[in-house]
Amino acid sequence: MIELKHINKVFHTQKGDIEACRDVNLTIQDGEIFGVIGYSGAGKSTLVRIINQLETQTSGEVIIDGVDISRLSAQDLRQKRTKIGMIFQHFNLLWSRTVQKNIELPLEIAGVNKEERIKKAKQLIELVGLQGRENAYPSELSGGQKQRVGIARALANDPTILLCDEATSALDPDTTEQILDLLKKINQQLNITIVMITHQMEVVQKICHRIAVMSEGTVVEEGHVKDIFEHPQHMITKRFVRDISSKVDDDKLNADLKLIYPDGILLRLTFDEDISRQPIVSRVIKETDLSISIVSGNLTNTIDSSFGVLIVNVLGGDKAAYDEIIQKFKDYQVIVEVI
Repeated sequence: MIELKHINKVFHTQKGDIEACRDVNLTIQDGEIFGVIGYSGAGKSTLVRIINQLETQTSGEVIIDGVDISRLSAQDLRQKRTKIGMIFQHFNLLWSRTVQKNIELPLEIAGVNKEERIKKAKQLIELVGLQGRENAYPSELSGGQKQRVGIARALANDPTILLCDEATSALDPDTTEQILDLLKKINQQLNITIVMITHQMEVVQKICHRIAVMSEGTVVEEGHVKDIFEHPQHMITKRFVRDISSKVDDDKLNADLKLIYPDGILLRLTFDEDISRQPIVSRVIKETDLSISIVSGNLTNTIDSSFGVLIVNVLGGDKAAYDEIIQKFKDYQVIVEVI
């Protein structure tokens, strides 16, 4: 388990102090894929480097498996880092080394004998799907293949934690999808805790169990991915969700919808996975004399659930009739918001 307690990080510059992290408190469970999302400058990359102490916090505690690693000696910290793998946005491969030799590098540094290094590297090459590319150099690989090498290298010392700092930002959408599938496979097969640092909401949507949203060095929202998508609270979170979902309302969207549909009422209906396959709208239509038309709809899938959102326009009633139809939807366990 990773526990970050009251983490503060201040960079002292000629132009003044910069607070990169401000009183960050997070708990990441073993075997979890945890996302930290934020726009540029939010402090997320600083935070992930604090986890493995490549960056030291100004104050606060980093506790991994019950040990405050910021208090370890230099030698003990180096030993602890061997169990914390890290992959990067720009791969950080050695261009003079082949795929095989890049993967062997951490094992060389750890003093593992040649036979064991070769055996381990071959296992990892198979795991990440690079069979046949063992003797290729980075210049001969695609972006996705380079990242697969980076992932294999990060797994060489059998880490219990894998830190991913914008690991898909340099990749095209199809390759991103493949890398995320690979990380899910690694998480499931090896039970490795993965911390994903990203500014891409589609990444956390696909792979993460829980996420923390950062802005200006502070965690502004935290929770299960499904809950964050269904009920984003902070303005920053709403902006992220709005990028890939039509669910989130804001003043402009509401105003536009009301201009297009000035009569009756507009309802935003959220259906969770358990009820999304039921013909609830058609049932409600049969139970009322009001007119119900669908304005828009979408389905959002996360790593462990899915939910659907419909916006409907209800016409032909008074306030009492509208209240009654809202209650009908709620009786079917639908989350109802009046726009």
